[in-house]
Amino acid sequence: MGGGFKDGKDSMTLTKADIAQKVADDCGFMKGEAAEVLEKLLDIMKKSLVAGEDVMISGFGKWTVKSKHARRGRNPQTGEELILDARRVVTWSYSPVLKKAVNGSGKGLKG
Repeated sequence: MGGGFKDGKDSMTLTKADIAQKVADDCGFMKGEAAEVLEKLLDIMKKSLVAGEDVMISGFGKWTVKSKHARRGRNPQTGEELILDARRVVTWSYSPVLKKAVNGSGKGLKG
């Protein structure tokens, strides 16, 4: 397993496989079942964001789709001016509960 559940100081990236394994271990699922549930969760979130809907997980954070207008830009290597197309971007903001946990108080988090 690559990351995150050891002592909180591991700098490795937590992957979907790691999450699925942790869910399987903690909830008594087979790893394949846990992976399927995780994939379905991510699919639901992705479809909601594509539809322009916000996704909020209480105690964790909120994903929002924002529209960016076309604007003038510059190629940093050549200095050439260009027009950047209008686009949509996904932003994420953390919840106060997650902020407290990351900064050491850890109150309000289960597990």
